[in-house]
Amino acid sequence: QVQLVESGGGLVQAGGSLRLSCVASGSTFRNLDITWYRQSPGTPENQRELVASITGGGSTNYGDSVKGRVNVSRDNAKNTAFLQMNSLKPQDTALYYCKTTTWRLGRWRDVWGQGTQVTVSS
Repeated sequence: QVQLVESGGGLVQAGGSLRLSCVASGSTFRNLDITWYRQSPGTPENQRELVASITGGGSTNYGDSVKGRVNVSRDNAKNTAFLQMNSLKPQDTALYYCKTTTWRLGRWRDVWGQGTQVTVSS
């Protein structure tokens, strides 16, 4: 069973940078597409914002609010996906999650990590 664990969040001043990590276990990592989401304070769980995604083949996609400031990558040898965030703004403050989708018990299922908090001070 796939499990995801995020890390790397913290408190940073506006204009700073952070690199988040998402470590996967329980499956062949190179086959997993990884998507990063964020949930801002007061936002319902079902309205998490897509930040970036990377397929098993390395194709990437970015949300409009972070384009040009964020880079998503992966290291299949380390079973890890990364989210490099630069020029951080206070509005980037959120709980950041990584997610993947796996086939289990007859259907596709989303698997989420526990999240890592990013707080950007002005």
